[in-house]
Amino acid sequence: MVFSKSVTFGEEDLGRAASVRGSFSEDAAFIENLRSGDAEAFGTLIDRYSGDIFALLYRLTANAEDAHDLTQDTFLSALRFIGKFRGDSELRTWLFRIAINESRNRFRWWKRRRRSLTISIDATIGESETTIADMLTDNSRSPEDAALDREREYALKAALLDLPEIFREAVVLCDVEGLSYEETAAALDVGIGTVKSRISRGREALRRKLKDF
Repeated sequence: MVFSKSVTFGEEDLGRAASVRGSFSEDAAFIENLRSGDAEAFGTLIDRYSGDIFALLYRLTANAEDAHDLTQDTFLSALRFIGKFRGDSELRTWLFRIAINESRNRFRWWKRRRRSLTISIDATIGESETTIADMLTDNSRSPEDAALDREREYALKAALLDLPEIFREAVVLCDVEGLSYEETAAALDVGIGTVKSRISRGREALRRKLKDF
């Protein structure tokens, strides 16, 4: 089958992803059409989930061009392996798993060439059980508070950079993308106990690194 679809991704997809999340059902007929190689069904898959996948990859790479390329690679892999989709998780979770693998492969390629990785998450960290998405927004903040927030964000970028890959992935999926422990475990293809441990250790490591903020 020859499949061709022009898709563009941008930073606006970060917000759009959240607005469309959970608004589609995955009926058996649609999944069967995907498995049979139906181009229209695959185009629908891209329309439904490209924003989510781009947003995840942008937050892992902090680079729109890389996130765009990895999003394309994710859907090409999905097209190749859709016949193996067993339906034991949501399509979005399955796509997240593919995107994580694509990101890992790219990161390993970068490491072999000694390229720096930067991470961008618009948030801060407090106690170890506080999620990255828990920062409160206050429109009455002073310029000094706003400057401090920028310092915190910069510190968080550096702290995330220092996290082992397995902790960073788990924290981003759970605390930023809003996946449950079960969904995060499915996306990473590990047990729930392992996910909880990685998230707890990742949050604690971030808390220690950011204790002065």
